[in-house]
Parts: sequence; C-alpha cells; structure tokens
Amino acid sequence: MGYSRDDATSAIERCGEDADEIELADSILAAQTAEREGGFGEYNASNEDEKHIDKYDPFLHNNKRQRYSSSSRHNSTQMHERLKRVSCRPSTSSCHGGDADMDRETNPMVGFGLPTDPGRQMFRELPKETGGPPYFYFEIGPLAPKGVWDKFARNLGVAPEFVNSKFFSATCKKQGYLHNLPIANRFQLEPVSKKTILEVFPSARAHWPPWDTRTQFNCIQACITKTKLIEQIQAKLVASPDPPPDTVKNWVMYECNKWNLIWVGQNRVAPLEADEIEFLLGFPRNHTRGGGVSRTERYRSLENSFQVDTVAYHLSVLKDMFPNGIRVLSLFSGIGGAEVALHRLGIKMTAVMSVEVSPINRTILRGWWDQTGQKGELEVIDDIQCVDDAALKGFIARHGGFDLIVGGSSCNNLTGSNRDHRGGLHGERLFFHYQRILDRVRYLIGRH
Repeated sequence: MGYSRDDATSAIERCGEDADEIELADSILAAQTAEREGGFGEYNASNEDEKHIDKYDPFLHNNKRQRYSSSSRHNSTQMHERLKRVSCRPSTSSCHGGDADMDRETNPMVGFGLPTDPGRQMFRELPKETGGPPYFYFEIGPLAPKGVWDKFARNLGVAPEFVNSKFFSATCKKQGYLHNLPIANRFQLEPVSKKTILEVFPSARAHWPPWDTRTQFNCIQACITKTKLIEQIQAKLVASPDPPPDTVKNWVMYECNKWNLIWVGQNRVAPLEADEIEFLLGFPRNHTRGGGVSRTERYRSLENSFQVDTVAYHLSVLKDMFPNGIRVLSLFSGIGGAEVALHRLGIKMTAVMSVEVSPINRTILRGWWDQTGQKGELEVIDDIQCVDDAALKGFIARHGGFDLIVGGSSCNNLTGSNRDHRGGLHGERLFFHYQRILDRVRYLIGRH
C-alpha cells in the first residue's frame, strides 16, 4: 500500500495485532494527516512566523479520515495481503518512547516551550469562557486513535500541549496535556533532574558496553522481563567474542530497549527496581513501598503515574497565583503525582478531594500525605460516580471552591497494544467523567 514499515508497526501497536486491515490502514492515514496538520504530536515552531503564536486550532481538524476514500476500502483482500508482508516486529517501547523513535520525528515534543530554551517565546490566547479559575489539567497519551485528541480539544476549548519527559528526566514518556494554565513564567523543580542514564546511575558506567548507545530509558512499564531472558542474554554474551557479532548486539539491544534493562556487571543486565523507577519519575524514595503493597503492585502503580518533573513545570505558574494555598480536585489521582508536584514546588494544599478507584493507590497517597506532614484536609473518594452535586457542594461549602481540577488517563487506556485493556472512551470513559465534573464545578461556583 506504499506505507513505511514504521507506519505499519506503529498502527499495529496502536490498534492491536488482531485488528483488521481496514482499521490499520485507517489508523495510518489518521496519524499521517494529524502529523501534517498538527492534530496530535508536536507543536511546530520551525518557521519564524510561527514562533510567537500557537497556531493549533482543534476545531479545524475534525476529519482525519476523509482521505481514506470508499474506493480504497473495497479491496480489503489486497490490503490484507500487503499488510501481512509488513514486518510486525514491535518497536522498542509499547508507549513509543526512546531515542530511536524520537529520531524519526520531525518535530520533537517540546510543548509550549522548555526551560532549557528560554529564547523560544510562545503565546496562547484562550477564550474568555475557558480561562480559570478553576484551572484544569488533564493528561493522556498523545497517540490516542481516531480523532480522540480533536474531540478532547474541542470539548475543553484548548489546544493540547505535547511533551516528552526526556527533556525533564532520564526516561522518555510521551504525553499530551489539555489545560488552561498560563504558559509564561514557568520554572523547573530544584534540584534539576539528571537527563541521562549514566548520570542517574553512574555505577553502571563500569559495565556499560560501548555498543550500547542508549542515553535514556523508554516509557516505564508495569511488566518486567522474566529471569529466563536475563539468563539468555548473559549466556549469549559470554559465548560470543568481544565485541559480539551484530546479530547478538542487535538482539541484546532490542531486549534492553524493550524492557529498560540496565548493566549491573560484566555481560549482566537487570530490570529497573521500583525505587529506581520512583526516582526517574520524580517521586520520593520509597513512595510506593510499605503498607502491604507488593512489588508487582508498585510497578503497576508507577507505570500509570505522572512524570513529576514535567507536570511540575506546567503547574509551577500556580505558585505566585496562590501564595496562601490551593484547593485541588484530583480525579483519577493514582499515586498522587500532581500532589507530589505541588508539594515539591512549595505550593501549600489547603484542601484536596482525591478520587481514586485503586485501594493500593489510595493507600500510597494517604501514606505520603501523612508522612510529609501536610496540614490541609485530604478527602478520599473511591468511586467517580460518587462525585455528584452533593459531594461537590459539601466541599465548596467547607473550603470555598476549587482552584485546580487535575486528572489523567493511563497511556494503555487509549494507546496500549493489548486491546483487552483499551477500554478508552467507551470503557472507563475517564475523560468524559472529568469533563462532566469540571462542568458541574464551574456551574456551582458561577463560572458557567
């Protein structure tokens, strides 16, 4: 069909290996159209006349699939045969992270500017009815399929900001953010996080082979490699000359990229431990440890969390705006990435209503809240359906309102390769719950 191997592989990862040829071709066309038009992916400031204004208009890109004509749909057998000939080997990360993937991108995911590029000034004008307070902030993976981003942007009336956490940490985590926060006068967390693997883990340098050119980890995953694969890698390297042949190197590098393996000895690799992932994501040491939380549960909780340094950069504008503290509605809180970011920024949380279905995550958030001596009130709700007018009115009566409504959806919810876990918009409907509650809060505080 004329598509590249990378396009086909990405489509298979987005839609699943059991997707039919129509869905795969449709996904490729949607991605290509969106990349050209700015629908999802990155802000394009390559031209001089685009450097001072946000050109993205979500209302203009509402038909990504129109180029896929009916005449190209009728010959599904031909499409199926051609797609079968395309390599289905997965990329280095199910979340499309890593240096190899970034090299293929013409527009790096730098959002509305980076702290390392102060000369790159951005301007974004929001409609009056969209501005805050309350400010809203919603995170989701950028490769959501079939016009999802256009729908989200249209519903909230803002242009999305796409950012790769590799600019803030040593791990690549590509995310999109819908928010109405100001974008001027942002600042980084201190101390600034290290950006490369060997800066974060200097002890690995002694064992790091020169042919492993990785500088950053890929997107964090809940699953880790099995011991058998670790043993196979070591056995293959021990049996090979130094340096090993290309076939061995390529295989080892593929597995190292896929599973975020780190060198811990001569010819020995190991997966990242949970406390190491905590550090990479900006959480305090032992944030997910204790309280009866198992090792597997720690990995799963960390996979779906915010990258704190990245989120804190966006939320940093709130520090001067709320010197006396901030009232937060935290939807789908997870392990408290937004709360940790606000705390690390030095923004006092006078009251937080946290909504989180996982008892493990609720335990982790409550433990962190108590351990860090927070003075504000933390109200925890386990069911999003319980966030109704009565609950919102009660909080508003006690605390006067909400200043920030923050939330997010795990990257696998819309972009994972396992279709059994891609409930997305028609499953958990996280975004629409978020929008419903945001609209009710605005109504109740007189911002409708």
